[in-house]
Amino acid sequence: MKRALELAQKGSGKTKTNPLVGCVIVKNDKIIGEGFHEEFGEAHAEINALKSCKEPPEGSTIFVTLEPCCHFGKTPPCTEALIKAKPAKIIVGTLDPNPLVYGKGVKELRKNGIEVEIGLLERECLKINLPFFTFIRKKRPFVVVKIAQTLDGKIATKSGHSKWITSEESRILVHKMRAEYDAILVGIGTVLEDDPALTVRLVKGRNPKRIVLDTNLRIRLDSHILSDTSTNQTIIFTHAPNPERLKQIQSFGATVIEVGINSSGQLNLSEILDECAKLGICSILVEGGAKVFQSFLASKLFDKIMIFIAPKLVGDDGVSAVGNLGIEKITDTWDFKEKAFKNIGTDILFEGLIEN
Repeated sequence: MKRALELAQKGSGKTKTNPLVGCVIVKNDKIIGEGFHEEFGEAHAEINALKSCKEPPEGSTIFVTLEPCCHFGKTPPCTEALIKAKPAKIIVGTLDPNPLVYGKGVKELRKNGIEVEIGLLERECLKINLPFFTFIRKKRPFVVVKIAQTLDGKIATKSGHSKWITSEESRILVHKMRAEYDAILVGIGTVLEDDPALTVRLVKGRNPKRIVLDTNLRIRLDSHILSDTSTNQTIIFTHAPNPERLKQIQSFGATVIEVGINSSGQLNLSEILDECAKLGICSILVEGGAKVFQSFLASKLFDKIMIFIAPKLVGDDGVSAVGNLGIEKITDTWDFKEKAFKNIGTDILFEGLIEN
């Protein structure tokens, strides 16, 4: 199952709204086949593993990180192929939360005389598919708020200068993360101040979609995200845009989506996440700035936080990473689960999942 988990991770960033799945087929104490879900819309892990078998899989034990599907989607049901393969046993890491599958795949296998065991390394199998589970259960993308800050909680100096707060090692890790997420999200303030490309450059990997929250459509027409080769990957959320301005921006190939605003005059995050889900965006990495961080945190519309803390001080007049969250007592602060601290270069990375 550990090998199946390793294989599953190879599909990271390529499966969109499908889960990461790995499969290993064992016979006479040796691996005779293995596979993973390589890309959205293509063959699932079980099918790839069966195709790779060095000898007939009949009587084998099959290890798969997620319950095999039992319905027709973009591909035929995996249970059908598994039943034909006649393994003696299938060990499943965790059940599939999709209502079309949940428990039904296991039931179908057992009905056809195949022994099924559930729950081996279940925690690990759940963890690799947090975006998929969130997308299915909450009907919205898995949202990670990523903050790079100083020891005193600042993301920039008073003048807005922020390059670079964290170490090169941290920046490389962030680019690796970008390649694994469906989209990166920033506010218009970050675009106007830094003119970021929001692409994967420090590692090999595919560029994610780029989302900008721009209430009044203030984005400059010469911005990187409107003028580079990935413009068709840019999505701008706005409210009541000027028709002429809207046409100008759309002419670059960017997608502009109009959404409502809340009582504070900010774009409605719930509506934005609903629209992202409609576009098949399963995971979002929120990269700034302070107002955007505050909006996601205050509304608790996020699932994980990652804070890179650099050994630097800016002082009171720097830009704080997080604004007012409406917390008046320490007892009202949130707790995080799956908390972890890691050393990344000269920085410390804190990771935590929100309880919601």
